[in-house]
Amino acid sequence: MKIAVLGGGNGSFAAAGDFALQGHVVRLWRRDTAEVAAHRAAGSCIIVKDANGQHNVQLALVTSDIAEAVIDAELILCPAPAFAQHDIAARLAPHLADGQVVFLPPATFGSMIFATAARNAGNRAAVSFAETGTLPWLTRKHGPFEVAITIRAKRLPVGVFPLATAGHAIAVIGRAFPGVIEPCGDALSAALMNAGPIIHPPLIIMNAGPIEHFERWDIHKEGTQKAIRRVTDALDAERIAVREDFGYSSPHFPLAHHYASEGEQWMYGRGSHDRLTDSGDWRERIVLAEHRYMREDLRLGLSLLISVAELAGVATPLAKSFLAIGGTICGEDFMKSGRTLARLGLGGLGRDELQTLLCKGFR
Repeated sequence: MKIAVLGGGNGSFAAAGDFALQGHVVRLWRRDTAEVAAHRAAGSCIIVKDANGQHNVQLALVTSDIAEAVIDAELILCPAPAFAQHDIAARLAPHLADGQVVFLPPATFGSMIFATAARNAGNRAAVSFAETGTLPWLTRKHGPFEVAITIRAKRLPVGVFPLATAGHAIAVIGRAFPGVIEPCGDALSAALMNAGPIIHPPLIIMNAGPIEHFERWDIHKEGTQKAIRRVTDALDAERIAVREDFGYSSPHFPLAHHYASEGEQWMYGRGSHDRLTDSGDWRERIVLAEHRYMREDLRLGLSLLISVAELAGVATPLAKSFLAIGGTICGEDFMKSGRTLARLGLGGLGRDELQTLLCKGFR
């Protein structure tokens, strides 16, 4: 199938390389024209390293022209960080066409940002917007055109906006991720599956000392201790309580399954935590006030969770605490600068009105 991948980070290179490895026609778009020129001069290839070795795969196109990238693409995949979504959505909006599926893995309810951008651009094409709970690859770039894939996702809960188009969207996404996709309802259900705002805030806040002391620190290895795991599970319980109050059914993909050696499989399957830490790729330098764990997962992810919880009437004391501490570290009020329903233009909707919109889309 024809797939457009948007972005130039770890997830985008993993997506482009892995899809090309599977035999799909892949076009990669990124904003940095100098990087695009360098990639094209190097042959528009990506080196993919995984458990089966090293693969040199050819992309159909590397471009800084987003219209050129997405024309006739059945699937448009954008795994860029959530804080980049407004800019990318505005660039993409005029070029979307009937039947296309925009997939954001994960998105922090970014499907609404992309759908709203298309609407504001006057584009009335019948497009589906979907998101999931995690990046489909545990991955890090090892060079400008080289990416290592440690693990591929085994289960991806996917929600669609508008929900009425889910049949088509799930079928298209399923062709890119055969045997992996699990429909979970509307886009808000998928946003409340996002693992980043649950796993990363306790790890960076409760490890703030060693993160700032050591040049490199692996929050998933030395930083994941029993005390922190207890806090993570309690924070995850707040997320699940919001899902249940909105009427979303299980599986809720509790983060505890990510660490378990038996029982229900989490999104990356069993043993993924050990493989992640064994790779060494997550022993990295983290600048707390700048890293996406803070700017995306904590600031945007937890503010969204708190906002949705307030609409549901569910208490989220841990989420509020981490948001307040993170904001203090960065010198910001994260509830004001974060991603709330109000900042998404949905603040005036009651719960029933929001769920109707999620099902039927904009009228």
